[in-house]
Amino acid sequence: MKALRYWKMTAVVVAALLVTSCSTIRNLGKKSNKSQVEASGTVLPDTLQKDAFLQKVTDNAQSTRFITSKIKFSVEVGNRQMTLTGNLKMKRDDVIRLQLMAFGFVEAGRLEFTQDYVLIVDRINKQYLKVPYAQLEFFRHSGVDFNMLQALFWNELFQPGKARLTDKNLKKFTTDAGVDNDVIVSYESDVLSYRWLTERETGRIKMANVLYNNHLRGNYQLNWDYEEFKVSNRKMFPMKHKVAFSTPDREVKLEMMLNYLGNDEDWEPRTTLSGKYRQMPVDEILRRFMSL
Repeated sequence: MKALRYWKMTAVVVAALLVTSCSTIRNLGKKSNKSQVEASGTVLPDTLQKDAFLQKVTDNAQSTRFITSKIKFSVEVGNRQMTLTGNLKMKRDDVIRLQLMAFGFVEAGRLEFTQDYVLIVDRINKQYLKVPYAQLEFFRHSGVDFNMLQALFWNELFQPGKARLTDKNLKKFTTDAGVDNDVIVSYESDVLSYRWLTERETGRIKMANVLYNNHLRGNYQLNWDYEEFKVSNRKMFPMKHKVAFSTPDREVKLEMMLNYLGNDEDWEPRTTLSGKYRQMPVDEILRRFMSL
């Protein structure tokens, strides 16, 4: 029964990452039509102020290629809650891997995101799902890809379809004065709205918000909070990630707490499975999720 419970909660994490994008608890709406950031009570010219601030935000990006850590992972769906331990392993521009452990030492599930596909492994039942992003409905319609997921995990700005943000890309972003000495950075696309809550003095990203407005199905939102920053390779990195996914009829909350910040390179960036594992269709994992 315990093993089944671990699989069910792993399915919640998987389905949340597959079928939703999410909702903000705070109101990040624009407070004015001007793209400006106030500094020490003085308003500088919009373009100069915006460009300088956005450069400050992007300068906070990690320069290392690897980030690794043991993690504590909690999931909340309605009145159901569960806490797991695990490992986070990331290689810049290559892979994001989450290993979820049962009983503290047995790997129960694995989520692996690469540039080309999403891999979900159910170790307990010897099942897996490996599909390109285009085969997952939300990713296909919303434009969410590996680069966007990487930016969310790495606490960085992003623009859909771009692996890197150039000065030309940044000109499409806007900035507005927020409350409590914060600055709201925004970017708009056809179906998605992006907001980042940042610190004026440091340019540090405190929260990312993505809103997918579907006129037929309702709003799908993602809210990603960053807390408890520590130094990693001379840059600050959040040790706590609090993620809230909401759809018109469901909300999933995830919290990931890193134990330390490592840069371990001694691991294989691609998972290889034996012939004992069977391919699991997308519909099956969604049924498991919806039945919880």
